[in-house]
Amino acid sequence: MQALSERLQQTCLARGLAVTTAESCTGGGVASAITDIAGSSAYFETGYVTYSNSAKTRLLNVSPATLETFGAVSRETVIAMVAGACRESGADLGVAISGVAGPGGGSADKPVGTVWFAWGNALIQQAECRRFSGDRRAVREQAVRVALEGLIRWIDAA
Repeated sequence: MQALSERLQQTCLARGLAVTTAESCTGGGVASAITDIAGSSAYFETGYVTYSNSAKTRLLNVSPATLETFGAVSRETVIAMVAGACRESGADLGVAISGVAGPGGGSADKPVGTVWFAWGNALIQQAECRRFSGDRRAVREQAVRVALEGLIRWIDAA
């Protein structure tokens, strides 16, 4: 994780980009990985841990209708989360994560290990769903890795 965080930092600093996170099932794991690297305050100012639906609505302006219609673990929700995090923080780009880390809470449509990601900014977003295996810790660790990799990919593609 350290190598990914270091690469993200180098890339953001070289391009003058500010990053934010909007996390649910990872509980701040992405922000923690970013801030494990000295000097991260030069590009990372704010991260949101919005574990509950009410926090997603209150802090990131995710519509209650979106949450009711699609659920917290959905493409629509993570897109709204990343857009809201970028708007609220003023960051140039961000990542949003919402999923089912387990061991309970899964369903036929969204089994344990289902995690939705969105990368982007206030105007443009891209979402992706992944299915991870393992226990709660393993799902969360894999999600943090994918989140960091996606931020780097987003910047490289710009």
